[in-house]
Amino acid sequence: MTAYYRDLREQLKALAEAGLLVRIDAPINKDTELMPLVRWQFRGLPEEERRAFLFTNVTDVKGKKYDIPVAVGCLAASRQIYAFGLRCKPEEIVDRWTKAEATPIPPTVVKSGPVQEEVHFGPSLLEKGGLGEFPIPISTPGFDCAPYTTASHWFTKDPESGKINIGNYRGQIKSPTRTGVFLSSSNHGGYHWKKCKERGMPLEAALVIGAPPPVAYTAPARVPLGVSELDIAGGLAGSPIEVVRCKTVDLLVPAYAEIVIEGEISTEFLEPEAAFGESTGYIGEKMLNPYFEVKCITHRKNPIFAAIISQMPPSESSVMRQVSAEGNYLHFLRDQ
Repeated sequence: MTAYYRDLREQLKALAEAGLLVRIDAPINKDTELMPLVRWQFRGLPEEERRAFLFTNVTDVKGKKYDIPVAVGCLAASRQIYAFGLRCKPEEIVDRWTKAEATPIPPTVVKSGPVQEEVHFGPSLLEKGGLGEFPIPISTPGFDCAPYTTASHWFTKDPESGKINIGNYRGQIKSPTRTGVFLSSSNHGGYHWKKCKERGMPLEAALVIGAPPPVAYTAPARVPLGVSELDIAGGLAGSPIEVVRCKTVDLLVPAYAEIVIEGEISTEFLEPEAAFGESTGYIGEKMLNPYFEVKCITHRKNPIFAAIISQMPPSESSVMRQVSAEGNYLHFLRDQ
């Protein structure tokens, strides 16, 4: 047994055995029912009673049935579930983060991994519908302008130093081969985008879904610029994260992720992006943002699509941000 959950599947199995996972086998519409059902528990249940959800019978408003399940709440429906993902007690989370920042562990590059069991690019990119293969939920039905990836970990690389950054940004589905991406100037992915724009080149990116828990927890964390989240993830895990090289872009991604979407973020043009529900409880208005052109999709056989409940606290995203911030700020104030 590894010191950490090697992949999302190990984590879901352990959550189920601990009574922290609700499995829904009844048909659920991803566009109107799925996210509101999970959100309901945040509106009335005590935190200790919240659960992760796995939907195995997903449909959409057009009647399409998906053979890919959707996991929501498995990362941070509660502080207890967050700690479960790190295989520690809730009161040990801050110490785990402090140690990870103090002693980061670089990843190990392996030749192959389950995330590349199926590869679609070139003529086969649309073989299963491109991005349409995946049951991507609508987070705020009636308000969001499209389905969005939410537990979406964007891997980019500094064109000067070559260091990889991982950021958790929303991804608006625009077509089977195109998404929006909310790269603000305050995040490190936006810093990479600006550097590439100055050089007149697109920013290579890989959108990772269903990453091992230590990687998923570092993506939304405020890690200092120049420090690789992959190294911090290794520190959280207590051992190196296994990574593989992407097929069409020069990036390393977790070998045991569920899905990797490779491509380029344009630095030449911007497009309208949003509306999307925000953490304040309001709907973020439409704005101009970069877009991502898909070049390749790799995934495990029978992948699981992972999402998080975002928007108005209490929510999964607010728990993830709060918990990682506690460890990061303590490390900064006490040790630096």
